[in-house]
Order: sequence, then structure tokens, then C-alpha cells
Amino acid sequence: MGFCLFNSVAIAARYAQRKHAVARILIADWDVHHGNGTQDIFYDDGSVLFFSTHQSPWYPGTGDATETGEGAGAGKTINCPFPAGTDGIRIQNAFRRRLLPAAEEFRPDLVLISAGFDSRIGDPLGQFLLTDNDFADLTAMMLRVAEAHCEGRLISVLEGGYNLEGLALAAEAHVRALLGES
Repeated sequence: MGFCLFNSVAIAARYAQRKHAVARILIADWDVHHGNGTQDIFYDDGSVLFFSTHQSPWYPGTGDATETGEGAGAGKTINCPFPAGTDGIRIQNAFRRRLLPAAEEFRPDLVLISAGFDSRIGDPLGQFLLTDNDFADLTAMMLRVAEAHCEGRLISVLEGGYNLEGLALAAEAHVRALLGES
């Protein structure tokens, strides 16, 4: 719908399943926009747990909390929509209260992050207020999930971010956390 021509995270998930026999994959998306393409691809697929925090109402207009999957994927989609002005504390709490228990139950074999930084304060498209430290903390949470369930297997895919300075700073904080430097 305009932001992605190819869904890199979905392609990576399917590749891991088909080429490396990965059974269960967790995809976490902290981009300011709902990951509607990712949700659509895995909505009825019980092998992928999709978690999204995003601004609502906001483009693309999907990602209501009642959208939770269907068929084999029932309960495997977790949407956490938030209003403009949401800060990192609220986003981190959603990860702690919703994602961590779901991951504990799901027990992924691989963790993928849709690492969008348009949810960072000062982004011209998003209206969230996440800081670089928030991204480091979210990354650390995801690393703990990967360590607990899949021997640390985690792949991060750069998504949106439209303030170039902010994107660079947030991505740096994320990479430093991935390297254990934060």
C-alpha cells in the first residue's frame, strides 16, 4: 500500500521455514505504521506470531486490537494500537505485558524484528515519542526472548524512518543493543 514493494520480513520468515526448517517464528514490529502486509500474509498461519505496536488511527487504517488471526492463526496476531503522542514507556509496557507472555507460550525458533524508526520522536511522518534509549530497551527485550527460546537467533530488518538524523541515531542505539553495548 505504498511503503513496501517487497515485505522483507515475510520473505525472511518463509525462507527460514522452507530452507532451514524453522517451525515457529515471532515477528515484532515497532514501526509507527501497522504492518498490514505482514499481518495479511500470516493471519491464518499458526506458525508465525505477529506482534505490532502502531499509531491509530493512522495509515493504513488496519491493526485494530480485535484483529487476532483466524483458523490456524487464531490468537497469533497481536495488535497494540496507540494514539498519537504515545511515548516509549507505553510501547515498552505493551511488549512486556502482551508480547513477552505470548512469546513464552509460543516458544519461537527464530525472532524477526521489523525495526522501523518512524516511531521515534521528531519523525515527520509519525507522531510517537520514542527515544533512542527506548529502541535500545526494546531491542534488549527481543534479545532476551531470542536467548530464552531459540539460542539467540534474531534477525533485525531496517524498516521506516524519515528524519535522517533521527533514523541514524535510533538505528545506532538498536545496533549497539544488538551488540550488547547498551
